[in-house]
Order: sequence, then C-alpha cells, then structure tokens
Amino acid sequence: MVKNVTVIGLGQMGSALALVAAKAGNNVVAVGTPQDKEIIDACIRDGGRHPRIEQLFPENVTFCYSEDWEAACKNADFVIGAISSFGVDWFMDDILSKMDTSIPVLSAAKGLVDLPDGNLISYPEYWERGLAEKGIKRDIYAIGGPGTAEEIRRGEHTHVAVCGPDKELLIMMKEALETDTFHISLTKDVHGLESAVAIKNAYALGVAMAIGYTGRQDAEKSHFNSQAAAFYQAAKEMVTYLKAEGASEDSIMIGLGDLYVTVTGARTRKIGVLLGEGKTYSEATEILSGMTLESIVIIKRLAKAIKTKAARGLVDLADFPMLTFVDEVLEKDRIQEFPWKSFTFTDL
Repeated sequence: MVKNVTVIGLGQMGSALALVAAKAGNNVVAVGTPQDKEIIDACIRDGGRHPRIEQLFPENVTFCYSEDWEAACKNADFVIGAISSFGVDWFMDDILSKMDTSIPVLSAAKGLVDLPDGNLISYPEYWERGLAEKGIKRDIYAIGGPGTAEEIRRGEHTHVAVCGPDKELLIMMKEALETDTFHISLTKDVHGLESAVAIKNAYALGVAMAIGYTGRQDAEKSHFNSQAAAFYQAAKEMVTYLKAEGASEDSIMIGLGDLYVTVTGARTRKIGVLLGEGKTYSEATEILSGMTLESIVIIKRLAKAIKTKAARGLVDLADFPMLTFVDEVLEKDRIQEFPWKSFTFTDL
C-alpha cells in the first residue's frame, strides 16, 4: 500500500532514503533543514536534481523548505529525520516538540549523548527524555546498519535494521521502505542497535588511522595484515562495550558490519587516513572542507564516557587501547607510534 513519507534533511543519507522511499512507490516530500535552502532551491529549479550528489529524484518526490515542514508532515504516514549530529537539538526543539504525536518518526541520525555518570544514550532516547521534560510522550524509531548513502542511492544490495517498541509500526515502516535491493530487519533493541551503529564511527576512525599510518611507509604495497590487526582490535572493543550495554547479538553483528563498510569507503575513512599519514586535525579538516565529520563527535563522547566509567571502577581502561589511542591523537593533534603491542592478549 502506498504511503505518504516525509523526509527531513537532504544530506547524503536523507537523499538516499528519499530515493528508497520513492522507489518503493510511496509519495515522498523532501524537506530541507535550514542549512539545505540552496539544495531545495536547486531541486525545485532543476526538476528534482540534487546539486551536490548529481542525483535526479523521480516525479513522486516533491520538495519543501524547512519553514514549511508542518504542511509537509500533515498527511504523512511517518516522518524520517535524516539530520546530522549537529542538528539534534534543532530537530527536537523546532520539529519534534511541535509535531503531532500521532505521526511516527523514524530517525536516521547516528550518534550518542554522554551523560555525567558516564552512560551514553542514543538520539532516540535523548529526544524521548527531552520531550518528556516538556510533557510530550513520543516513541522515536530508528534505522541503522551497514550502508553507505552512495551505494543505497545507486541501488546496491543493502541490509539495515529498523528498531522501536511497536511491532505493527515496525512492520509498516519495513513494508513502506523495503525494495528489491534495500533489505530491512526489525528489532525492539533500540539502545543496542543505535549504540552499535554509532560507536562504529569511533572505531572506524582508528582502523583508518592504521591504513594511513602503514600506507605512508610504502604506499605501493598492500598492508592488509596491519589493517586486519587494527580491525580485530576495533571489533573486540566494540563487542566488549556493546555486551556491557546489553545489546542483542544481532545488533552487535550489524554494528560490526557497519564498521566494515565505514572503514572501506565512508567519510570517516578519509579523515582517519589523513590523520594516520601525519596530518594534524586542522590540516585534515581543511582538506575535507564541507564534510560533516560525525566520527569526531562520537569518539570524543565515547572516550569521555569510558574514562568516567573507569574512574568509577565500572570498566577497565586497559580494555580499550584503540579508543584511548584515537582520543590521544585528537587531543595531541598528531599521531605517534601505533599501539600494536597493546592489541595482543594472553589466554592460557
């Protein structure tokens, strides 16, 4: 059955999900954030062609400016919030706080918020808490998994998961978005899934640093052994953290799949390689001007949370050598020796 789907945010992933929803046969309204005005201008002017990704949207996608979001959401069967980490509070204060609570919301934002006690909560949990303080009861659903926006847009086979509390709504969203190449699993494990697909950005940054670090020694040769060593440690630390958070096995596995795809070709790889090659953070960000680097946000929050828990005796900081190393690189603004020896173990 055809649904009315409103997508808020026309960045890389918002555009990809708008195309998925359109391909599935739905009526799609693409709403820009306040930062997307030029994109909406161009899409309206150029018959649906996105100026940054050179993608032509089909005729069942219409476009709307941020100030008209209420009209765009009025008849929506559900709304997809595809905003970056930097728009989380805007989305809560300007959209969720004012949106009819009967309209389901599916978040595509990836990230965690660190609390004073060292705990981390996902954006859906953060929004639900913030709305509750305003007397608003709303469940936020989320989508996450191993999938780069570019490959989703061009129709590569992709497996993601949608999470949330209500079975019927989960099934409705799956039926609305699933296509012959966009495959969706369902789970009620919101905290586990969202934690997994968020922290993978921090650890993908570490693996990418290893790629840059070894590549500068001899760029003409492969360095798969060292990359695998870094990937092993990243996966080990992710599993350690996620098990402690009570994540389901499937959520953990989806997080590891997301780690792989992020290392192989996403924005996090680009900045990680530059840092591994010896660039300072300011030099790397200047080279990647215009990119939203959410991995930096999550590594700082995750490292802060782990240090707080370690100080309280809840975790052992020695179990997170890669996280500690990546955080130090950002703090000192220059990579030193890679901590290979700290990745070894003795199980006798």
